[in-house]
Amino acid sequence: MNEVRVNRKAAERIASGHPWIFSSDVIDRGGAQPGQPVKVADPRGRPLGTAHYSSTSEITLRMLSRQVEEIGRDFFLKRLRAAEAHRRMVVRDTDAYRVVHAEADLLPALIVDRYGDYLVIQTLDQGTDAAKAEIVSCLDEIFHPAGILARNDAAVRAKEQLPLETTVASGEIPESVTLRMNGLALRADLLHGQKTGIFLDQRENYAAAAKYARGGDALDCFTSTGGFALHLAAHARAVEAIDSSAVALDTARANAAANGIRNVEFRQADAFELLAGYAAGGRRFSLVVLDPPAFAKSRKNLDPALSGYKEINLRALRLLGPGGILVTCSCSHHVSEAMLLETVAQASLDAGRTLRVLERRAQAQDHPILLTVPETLYLKCIILEVV
Repeated sequence: MNEVRVNRKAAERIASGHPWIFSSDVIDRGGAQPGQPVKVADPRGRPLGTAHYSSTSEITLRMLSRQVEEIGRDFFLKRLRAAEAHRRMVVRDTDAYRVVHAEADLLPALIVDRYGDYLVIQTLDQGTDAAKAEIVSCLDEIFHPAGILARNDAAVRAKEQLPLETTVASGEIPESVTLRMNGLALRADLLHGQKTGIFLDQRENYAAAAKYARGGDALDCFTSTGGFALHLAAHARAVEAIDSSAVALDTARANAAANGIRNVEFRQADAFELLAGYAAGGRRFSLVVLDPPAFAKSRKNLDPALSGYKEINLRALRLLGPGGILVTCSCSHHVSEAMLLETVAQASLDAGRTLRVLERRAQAQDHPILLTVPETLYLKCIILEVV
């Protein structure tokens, strides 16, 4: 392997348990080629481990191992088997879950999601993209899926100068797949749906929120394909679910029909405008869910994102009286749980509401979190009660 030398700052970063080395901390690239596994060494030439090398990204090295070792099919097979073993321990009540959560499974820039008999992968840097054939071969050996889809249309691939594309890597992929989740049958569009088909990371939060519905009227904002709304339906008198995407709402209605759910009304609307209108009209709900898309795509737009979170929580709180439940989420990595709590606290003061924290939650356990890699924690879900 070619040897890439990094400065002392990068060596300390690796020692602290973080797998990323940035371009500014690389001293000598040693002739490394795009996507190549390389030996990583400190300024004095002492080995630090093995990494994938990127020729274009600011993240030049993603550590694969703290040892200098060959990165081939055997390496990927071992790591993928370990990832699946963890899922067997933590996944319940579903046949759709994340098999590989990139850095959190010691496989940087690789995502693998399972939807019943089908797998969807994302190879998000030059290294995993170059190893895609080996990864697909290992997945075929472990899971024997009916098909593997490469959903490599994620914008982050542009930073690696990789094409944005969706291709069938193995077998066949149908127009839609029906999966089981928490006792519900849900339809996923693997070829065109959000992320790799649907939102798998909220699975445990869906069930947690549902137990607070308690027979009242619920409002689910940014419902997408109906995840929160369909789970709330079994416990609420009625649920109103809104989203700006007509395509997502069509899938949500089909999911409701497939499960015989009749007490959910799906509406196409802008959540900010609808919440303001309902507050002005004196509408009241016993539970409101806010699960918006990421407002903070990068650190530079953190301030406007926090303003957006405050405003939407303020509008939601005006619809809740004493005993009302607010389920508020953020999938922006750059918005920490502390930031979200402070933002909701400010909104509660402006709304004249006193809030009690009932639960502080994160993404489902099949999206694991590494203690030394804060980027692996991205989803926050706070459940609060109006006192």
